[in-house]
Amino acid sequence: MRLTRLGPQGAERPAVLADDGRPLDASGVTRDFDGAFFASGGVGRLRAALEEGRLPELDVPAGTRTGAPVARPGKIVCIGLNYRDHAAETGAAIPERPVVFLKDPGTVVGPYDEVLIPRGSARTDWEVELGVVIGSRARYLDSPDEAHALIAGYAVSHDVSEREFQLDRSPQWDLGKSCETFNPLGPWLVTPDEAGDPQKLGLRLSVNGRERQAGHTSDMVFDVAHLIWYLSRHMVLEPGDLVNTGTPAGVALGLPDAPYLRAGDVVEAEIDGLGRQRQTFVQA
Repeated sequence: MRLTRLGPQGAERPAVLADDGRPLDASGVTRDFDGAFFASGGVGRLRAALEEGRLPELDVPAGTRTGAPVARPGKIVCIGLNYRDHAAETGAAIPERPVVFLKDPGTVVGPYDEVLIPRGSARTDWEVELGVVIGSRARYLDSPDEAHALIAGYAVSHDVSEREFQLDRSPQWDLGKSCETFNPLGPWLVTPDEAGDPQKLGLRLSVNGRERQAGHTSDMVFDVAHLIWYLSRHMVLEPGDLVNTGTPAGVALGLPDAPYLRAGDVVEAEIDGLGRQRQTFVQA
């Protein structure tokens, strides 16, 4: 299934996309795609309603906004330097264990919403990532083999970063990752049965029509199952949490000829089978 949320910010309606792309109203099953929905077996109920033809078509006027496919997550857990080529372009060693940091959940916005360049920013950067949404509580997993059953789905996640804030002002990275609007998500949350193997997905990102990133999840240092297992040994992952799994090479930080983002720039990011998002950057 492909889950999406449509409507003004704060008033989105949950929907499922039919095979032909028509949005089907999921509000009869749940008020929203949030932690409570996932924790209570909502995906299974929604699938049953879809298969039984109980989801009416949703009337969506032209120009209706697409929100993030998941309501505000409880937390966003990010993995740094998780692609070998990205570590190399930044001059960092391949990590021996996942590099983990947290990002403000309030950064999540829709896939086509404007992204604000922070005041005083000179080095706002792009990062396309595979986002993993947790569907069931993950706590002290015994092995990575247990991880896949706990995943609700996958989405395109844009981990926007301000490098001066991240690297010069904040050795813990959080300041450069948690600026408002710094995590566009979507357009869809794609359930694992439809997304397929998360290690067989291509990622691409362009800036003003010029391709900057073209990577593949097979190049991750630590695969998705390992990451969920590893995180569960250090923190409890709750339903609705978002895990950003790292970015491939091609960020401005690693490209000496690439300018950082400025007002008016347009970024497009996509992942095989998970859709494409597009943002215009504006000054805060």
